[in-house]
Amino acid sequence: MAMRKTYDAAKETRIKELKKLLGETSTTLENKYFLTTKIIEEYEKYSFDSTLYYIEKNIATAKAINNIYLEKESILKLAKLLVQSGRYKESIDALNELNRKKLPEKLRNKYYYNYKEGYSGLSFYTSVQKSKKNYSSLYQAYQDSLMQRLGPNSDESLALKEKNLRDQRKINDALQTNSKRLSQVKLGTPLYSLITFERALLYDLNNHRDQQKKYLILSAISDIQSSVKDNASLTELAMVFFKEGDIDRAHKYIDFSVEDAELYNSRLRYINISNKLSVISKAYEARSIEQKEELKKMLLFISVLVLFLLITIFYIYKQIKKLSAARKSLKNANNQLKDLNEQLSFSNEDLNRLYNELSDSDRIKEQYIGTFLNLYSDYINKLDTYRKMVRTYIVSNRTNSLLELTKSKQVIENELNLFYENFDKSFLHIYPNFVEELNKLLHEDKQIVLKKGESLNTELRIFALIRLGITNSSKISKILRYSVNTIYNYRVKVKNSAINRDEFENMVKKIS
Repeated sequence: MAMRKTYDAAKETRIKELKKLLGETSTTLENKYFLTTKIIEEYEKYSFDSTLYYIEKNIATAKAINNIYLEKESILKLAKLLVQSGRYKESIDALNELNRKKLPEKLRNKYYYNYKEGYSGLSFYTSVQKSKKNYSSLYQAYQDSLMQRLGPNSDESLALKEKNLRDQRKINDALQTNSKRLSQVKLGTPLYSLITFERALLYDLNNHRDQQKKYLILSAISDIQSSVKDNASLTELAMVFFKEGDIDRAHKYIDFSVEDAELYNSRLRYINISNKLSVISKAYEARSIEQKEELKKMLLFISVLVLFLLITIFYIYKQIKKLSAARKSLKNANNQLKDLNEQLSFSNEDLNRLYNELSDSDRIKEQYIGTFLNLYSDYINKLDTYRKMVRTYIVSNRTNSLLELTKSKQVIENELNLFYENFDKSFLHIYPNFVEELNKLLHEDKQIVLKKGESLNTELRIFALIRLGITNSSKISKILRYSVNTIYNYRVKVKNSAINRDEFENMVKKIS
């Protein structure tokens, strides 16, 4: 049902293409007739008014090309359309215009079929017994004539056989005949819809409700897929669900059927639907009124419960207020005691923190004082050694060798390496986890990896000095004997690898 517009759009597209071909100036009258026939086939179960329009157009075309066969064929299509839409008298009138003896052999089956259906409808709907008897007699005569002409395995022949068996209440035999018909058609065609609908009628007579619903559903699905608007299956299905008490589904299906009937504009279908629609609509409205009454009762009950709840909440609030007043004095006493305890706790924490800071400060001072004194002593010894060596060179008149010695940077490099080694040992003695803690502040793929034998490298020494409070790049450059630009570049490179670039150096200063 949700896909109805999609199936209808496909049909409208096919019709549009046919009309486009029909409107071409190069199309001959004969081709126009056959294109119009295709349009009639598309409209036949889709729109009564459009089908009627194009059948009458084909009659005019057949007369224009003076083709008697095509003219009679179109008149038979008109009679079929009229009889299917419940216009039985008009259908008979159209058939009466034809001379059976002059009718081509190929068209006689349709001729007898339309008479049969026309008199069947008149017999069923007339209330005058004399007319009913006359129409029934004519219906039987045309049916017999048709049966004699049909092949035993044609669908028309099997359909007549099935109807006779159904009228005689030979349901099992009728089902077998229907199964044979059903095996020759596919889902999504008008003939499949008709055969499954007639099968549902058989199960209705046999009181097999599940099977009746199954084949009504299959018929309705096929009707929707093939855009059949002149349908009955969904209307019957609505009545089945109505009898089972499923008013919502029944109302939904009958509304759907009414929409289809309005689009097709079938007088007969309107009559069939209107009686069922009124019954279902009344039940639906009655159920809606009943639900509204139930809803009113529930709202009243809920209102009473809400009132009771409000009274209960007010009583509980009063009790809580009294209890709150009783606890207030105790709470004040507890708060005073808590404040005293917190003050004492804060005092103890401050003392412990100050003690730890003093201990760390003393430890660092002791470490650095010891290191400084050792270095100072070493440099005094080195200066004394250097003084004696210079004196020896001068006394021995080896000034040229002394000059060459002063030109060499080896002494400076050796001293610088020794300085780095002493700095690394001293710093890592105070901050043994510095390298690991600093790497935690960097992205995993950007962490600093030391070479074999290294304690610290240049990047780590720069941030070691920052940890010691020396943050000025020019001061760091003097200590480590690098240019200011080199120190700046190292700092930027490491900061760019940090997880939190903006807070990186502040976090380095906090490494313990």
